[in-house]
Amino acid sequence: MTLSRRQVSELLAANGLHPSRALGQNFVADPNTVRRIARLAAVGPGDRVVEVGPGLGSLTLALAETGACVTAVEADRRLMAVLEGVTEAAHVRLVHADAMTIDWSNLLGSRPGWILVANLPYNIATPLVAGLLDGVAVIDRMLVMVQKEVAERLVASVGQPGYGAVSVKVAYWAESSMVGRVPASVFIPQPRVESALVSIHRRPAPAVDPAVVPADHFFALVRAGFSTRRKMLRRSLAGLVEPADFQAAGIRPESRAEELDVCAWGRLAAATIARSGGR
Repeated sequence: MTLSRRQVSELLAANGLHPSRALGQNFVADPNTVRRIARLAAVGPGDRVVEVGPGLGSLTLALAETGACVTAVEADRRLMAVLEGVTEAAHVRLVHADAMTIDWSNLLGSRPGWILVANLPYNIATPLVAGLLDGVAVIDRMLVMVQKEVAERLVASVGQPGYGAVSVKVAYWAESSMVGRVPASVFIPQPRVESALVSIHRRPAPAVDPAVVPADHFFALVRAGFSTRRKMLRRSLAGLVEPADFQAAGIRPESRAEELDVCAWGRLAAATIARSGGR
């Protein structure tokens, strides 16, 4: 059983709680929506699921209903007692911690196969997803609900308006797609923006071979290129990329950052390494 709109409202009132703007809290108050998220996440008995920002536990209950083993990480201490009561019968593991600073290796261990499912606040969505892709390899896939504009950036490819450095980051580590929209009406309080669901599946290996191009070198080049995205690459990457590197990579120096997909960035990074003797 998940929480209805009435139950969410009653829990807030009974415990003297108000959603925190600082924490970007918008609680899902629609059983159909949370069950749809659990279904799209394709989780079931025996799956190890980690949820960030469970709030009052509506999505948490839907995930537990599938038979998955759920670990829920909540930063707001005010909500912990409510969460304990709501999820007690579901045998959920609750952890009071900030997802941006928690020791993920200590929380999840070293065995791969974890699935992240979460309704992420706007202010942490992009850095959290990027950080987990970079540093938490035991998370094999994610299903995240984020503001629509954030979703568009996470899944964008060359030629799409949201394409940027984070799009390249996601494409380097994973395959991603937008799998659904979520109206503002299912939240308490109701946000002024539409939300979307993004599915992210980690690749067996990065899109650019780290044995050829170390990840730190690759991402440093991408960041430099997108830092002044209106400029031609020969200008934004001056001092990092030589004219011969562009030629070796088959990339026009007059190109701009948003014209290069992850493989093109990889070729350019590889050319700079080859020129410097592999250093």
